[in-house]
Amino acid sequence: MGMVVMSKRELNRLDVLARLDSDRLTARAAAELMAITPRQTYRLLRRYRDGGATAIANQRRGRPSNNRLPDVVRDHAIALVRERYADFGPTFAAEKLAERHDLKVSRETLRSWMRQAGIWMSRAERKRIQQPRHRREHIGELVQIDGSEHRWFEDRAAACTLLVFVDDATSRLMELRFVASESTFAYFEALKAYLRRHGKPVAFYSDKHSIFRVSNENAVSGNGMTQFGRALSELNIEILCANTSQAKGRVERAHHTLQDRLVKELRLASISTIEAANAFLPSFVANYNGRFAKLPARDKDLHRLLDPLQDLDEVLCWREQRQVSHQLVVNYSRMKLTLKPEGIAVRLRGKMVDIYDFPDGRLEVRWKGRSLPYSAFDKLQRVSHAAIVENKRLGEILAWIKEQQDRQPRLNTIPKGPRRSSQMSGLLKNRALRMADAAKSKSPGRGRRRSDMVVSAAPAHAPSEAAE
Repeated sequence: MGMVVMSKRELNRLDVLARLDSDRLTARAAAELMAITPRQTYRLLRRYRDGGATAIANQRRGRPSNNRLPDVVRDHAIALVRERYADFGPTFAAEKLAERHDLKVSRETLRSWMRQAGIWMSRAERKRIQQPRHRREHIGELVQIDGSEHRWFEDRAAACTLLVFVDDATSRLMELRFVASESTFAYFEALKAYLRRHGKPVAFYSDKHSIFRVSNENAVSGNGMTQFGRALSELNIEILCANTSQAKGRVERAHHTLQDRLVKELRLASISTIEAANAFLPSFVANYNGRFAKLPARDKDLHRLLDPLQDLDEVLCWREQRQVSHQLVVNYSRMKLTLKPEGIAVRLRGKMVDIYDFPDGRLEVRWKGRSLPYSAFDKLQRVSHAAIVENKRLGEILAWIKEQQDRQPRLNTIPKGPRRSSQMSGLLKNRALRMADAAKSKSPGRGRRRSDMVVSAAPAHAPSEAAE
């Protein structure tokens, strides 16, 4: 007698039937234990007495199902999938077979066929194993950077973003900064603080977001670099972009720890604003590094000193080139900047000038390093695409637009000028508010709204009021 394969349920039934057959159980109790009717219990008991234990096993085990589709249908479906839907998933492929070929097959049946034919693999089977990467040996050799959007203040305030700089060799938090959202200007401010505190590292390691990497290989402007990449190039710092989030695991794991510990520390300290949180961060970083930082394999620190002749404010700003028209007008960020027709400006028709857009809101027009006086005229666009192009997330810019719309509930359009997230008050950021206040004081019959401002050249370190 050969071996009989039985399921757990069949083994349980065999035990109950043996007790029933030896009069240790009543038929009603046996039926309750097997969760069947007494009538079915007597049927099983007769099979057990006639054939023994093997009679209780499912007689169809190992045989094809009565509902099995013919092999010719399976072969036809697999042939169609190989020819036309090789890169489709089972669900989508089943839909197309029914829609285009009148071949109705359930997605699970097709999934089984595709797996047996080697056409499709499950996500777990496709998952690529990430080999662990050893730490760098020196502090400052590689610094991982990323932003984490989270409800850091829980229900006490809106969600915001924490910019995190983590040293790869030691897992030390090198720089933390709360900002409204990830943007180029936000990273400029965080990088400035990092450089002044630690010096210049060998390289930064980031994701492939457009703040760090030009996605369009055929981009005409920028020389293949973003504004952040251009600034790092001037500082002689390399930027490397990871293919996957797992590749920069140090900073990703730091996000999880911070989203647990830092959130609770802010709650205990009753902090609910970005400004107060940034003031709290130094003490938190010191405590965090004391608990979790590792010792480097080598003692040498590879951070380099800053060049005293290099002005960080001029390096860490938004720069673009624009051509001067014959009317001495420069178009920038949906504004018309009219150069004053005096001095060297009258000889710049048709030439390229540099626009310096500073994080503190100042805007300068320069030619070969010389600042040129100008006046600004707004084109009064409702929403500027430049306002969101370099934001990693839209939450902060949408909240700002909503705020401006609420200021003028009677108007259908808002005099909204170009703006970048995390940029401080200045010429670009305040002009929409000034135009809104001016629009309220005008009579309803006037259809045109404009704001003319004469801006004189100001040195890079001057406050934003100098440009108004």
